[in-house]
Amino acid sequence: MPKLKTNKSVAKRVKRTATGKYLRHRAFSRKLRTSKTAKRRRNLRKSDIVHAADHATVKRMLPYG
Repeated sequence: MPKLKTNKSVAKRVKRTATGKYLRHRAFSRKLRTSKTAKRRRNLRKSDIVHAADHATVKRMLPYG
């Protein structure tokens, strides 16, 4: 069986944890920060887990990750 190619754009955005979950960064944190509350901006800095519905897609794009 040939080697599988890793999707490099996903590899730069997603990281796999030791338990097999995938971490991602939150969206909507780059622009228009003055209209967002401090609590919302603080929470946008944190990582989030990829939703279970997208887990199979990410796993296919990162075969060795």
